[in-house]
Amino acid sequence: MMDTAATTSLRNRLQPLGFSQTGEVHLNLTPAELVEHALRRGEGTLTDTGALMADTGKFTGRSPKDRFVVQDANTAESVWWGDINIPFDADKFDQLHTKMVTYLADKELYVREAYAGANPDYQLKLRVVNELAWHNLFCYNMFLRPAEGADTSWLPDFTIICAPGFEADPAVDGTRQANFAILNFTKKMILIGGTGYAGEMKKGIFGVLNYLLPHEHNTLSMHCSANVGEDGDTAVFFGLSGTGKTTLSADPNRGLIGDDEHGWTPNAGIFNFEGGCYAKVIDLSREKEPQIWDAIKFGSIVENTRFIPGTHTVDYANKSVTENTRTAYPISYIDNAIEPSVADAPKNIFFLTADAFGVLPPISKLDKSHAMYHFMSGYTAKVAGTEMGITEPQTTFSACFGAVFLPLHPTKYAEMLGQKMDENPDVNVWLINTGWTGGSYGVGSRMKLGYTRAMITAALNGDLNDVTFTKHPIFGVEVPAAVSGVPSDILDPRNTWADKEAYDKTAAALADKFVNNFQKYADFANEEILAGAPKVAEVAA
Repeated sequence: MMDTAATTSLRNRLQPLGFSQTGEVHLNLTPAELVEHALRRGEGTLTDTGALMADTGKFTGRSPKDRFVVQDANTAESVWWGDINIPFDADKFDQLHTKMVTYLADKELYVREAYAGANPDYQLKLRVVNELAWHNLFCYNMFLRPAEGADTSWLPDFTIICAPGFEADPAVDGTRQANFAILNFTKKMILIGGTGYAGEMKKGIFGVLNYLLPHEHNTLSMHCSANVGEDGDTAVFFGLSGTGKTTLSADPNRGLIGDDEHGWTPNAGIFNFEGGCYAKVIDLSREKEPQIWDAIKFGSIVENTRFIPGTHTVDYANKSVTENTRTAYPISYIDNAIEPSVADAPKNIFFLTADAFGVLPPISKLDKSHAMYHFMSGYTAKVAGTEMGITEPQTTFSACFGAVFLPLHPTKYAEMLGQKMDENPDVNVWLINTGWTGGSYGVGSRMKLGYTRAMITAALNGDLNDVTFTKHPIFGVEVPAAVSGVPSDILDPRNTWADKEAYDKTAAALADKFVNNFQKYADFANEEILAGAPKVAEVAA
């Protein structure tokens, strides 16, 4: 039982959130305590490595169509409204907030106080109220943890209230359906209900930082992984799912800064937003991902996985619940993680794409215009079998390699990237095609991982500084003539195709897809960004 002072302190924390009464409330429990509570409440079970296995229920991923932003005087003119940032009425938010607090009033609650942002100058103080113990453990793992004994009775910069058991009434509450995630930049609060997918909390705060840092602090927020070499040279890796971002940034010879979310400040380098990693585990093996494999131990969480029958050993090949099986663990569970997760400004930036059309070079260097253009395009391609109905390669464009998390217009982030390149003239930006060579999917073959690693290593080591480059006739990127450890004949993608005319036609078609995708941004993009577009007209001629 809490003493009077502790009870009063906890009441003072929750009253500003609307909680005039509550059931039993647990404040900042340890991972061991949270695991114990989760097991007692039937929220999960332990695996043979000690990790807690939990299910997220009906939703095994985020629900982008049910993510809203309150439209008010603060956001009306600044947020990029549309299918990604769906406006929500401020009065409806207040109504939903009151209903959630009423729902939670008699529940056992878990409160977590943490930070987002490893650089103290750009840090958010967080308070999270959870209905589920395992969700609170997720927040312990994913957000930055205050030092032991630190006073966290602060006024938070942002609050999350997450109640998977509470469902909205769309006809009354203004939501699309029963589940929702709503950001309110005026009230500094995120409401999440009707979904047990823990990633909504992580990505909710990412959305907050994607708004506040560029809009108020001249800091570029980035959906990327990052590592650093022994000499302090920082590299960042952008890429959509299936491009190799996690694999290629995991390097035993380089320290891990973070695997997903970072900021690039005006004068103090980069910093990780998070205190943990949230990695996919479908088909995980020690051979393919030894760092992730070894991190799945007591204190870690595995989501929506299943056991090998008759054991408590996770069957990572089992997709019966979802292909989006995941694990969440503190970054300290990675042996070569850098803590605090801060580093100097990047020396190398990698845009990773899995081009299933076999058109883009396996490595190319981008000038400022092409860097901004490809950053805004955020291209990769899905191949047959990855989703129902896909029988041939299909283009995927996601602005800034994370459009669904951007509250501001993509041009804001692209212009900031260009500004960073001006401020850091020694930075190199590379486009890496981890996809197909020698033809499109079905004809050509996937680029060998060993070759891709050799190209990235050469870029990191500066081995390409004195190499001759040739401009690609369509995409305008600079292609190196030689890379140590890589056959020179694969560097020019046209040379790898037996049918050169087929390459030209396929390249022209892909260039056209880039241009068509960019049309929705063209009225907002400056001339320097537009100069990075592929030369479709020249190809057609």
